[in-house]
Amino acid sequence: MNKGTATGETRSTPEFASTPELRQSLQRLEQALRRVIRGEGEPVRLALVALLSEGHLLIEDVPGVGKTTLAHTLARSIDCQFQRVQFTSDLLPSDVIGISVYNQHRESFEFKPGPVFANILLADEINRTTPKTQSALLEAMNERQVTVDNQTYRLPEPFMVIATQNPIEHHGTYPLPESQLDRFLMRIRMGYPGWEGEREILRASQHRDGLDALEPVAHAQEIHQWQQVVRQVAVEDSLMDYLLRLVGKTREHEHLALGVSPRGSQSLFRAAQALALLEGRDYTIPDDFKRLAVSVFAHRVVVSTRYGSTLKKSEQADTIIRDILASTDVPL
Repeated sequence: MNKGTATGETRSTPEFASTPELRQSLQRLEQALRRVIRGEGEPVRLALVALLSEGHLLIEDVPGVGKTTLAHTLARSIDCQFQRVQFTSDLLPSDVIGISVYNQHRESFEFKPGPVFANILLADEINRTTPKTQSALLEAMNERQVTVDNQTYRLPEPFMVIATQNPIEHHGTYPLPESQLDRFLMRIRMGYPGWEGEREILRASQHRDGLDALEPVAHAQEIHQWQQVVRQVAVEDSLMDYLLRLVGKTREHEHLALGVSPRGSQSLFRAAQALALLEGRDYTIPDDFKRLAVSVFAHRVVVSTRYGSTLKKSEQADTIIRDILASTDVPL
């Protein structure tokens, strides 16, 4: 197959910034996000972890808690190509990846790129469309390319899908297949803000600032550079063994019909490196893995029907992963 880009642009990787400059840049990016996303700061930190890990992010929660706002804020804080697709039941795969159109003047077919050709793609309410359209993103998310009529097109770098979804128990939703869930580096929840957090939201709503006034504080090429720096963060063998023990327990757990895949173990490995970098370290510690395990693992496992619980399925998976963390010895 031939490979090219929809835009025909060339890419070059600049030299890495020094560590102090890198830390200051990451702090500016996080501060920009927190000026818009008020209240609990953990979703902001996890979104940055996903970005630096070259991963995709699934934000699941009830309507009105800021899922789409977080995605918009992350995209606006970076000077990059951003596209939003509102997923509906009648959305077609070609509406996402593009289509070949016949050009009568040239007497040939031309490829018209879809919104997937962006640095950040917001797939809003992804579980409101059919599985056929959901699967249109599989190749893009895994291989950073799309194939149309036997022609393969590379996607821009960096490339990130931020998908939002309402809980699968809500009316009019289609559950994402396991193969697609596994391609999301992590699934996070916004949660309801605390008293003070919601007070800040109400105060901010009185002024036309926040998202409308947000200026980019980083460039797409900088993000690509930082993603390469993440790979240089040190991970000791003892922590790698700790990660493998966690993964192994998910595959042997009596209440799990499907454990964490090798892609899942790679995801936690890279996410821990990214979190360490955000925390100002060039090495990982056990808490990096423990803090991220639920967000990275819970959506990849399938809870057995023999597991008796009154919790929702997603909450059941969270509980099991937390139990595995509590029962696994941490390296000293």
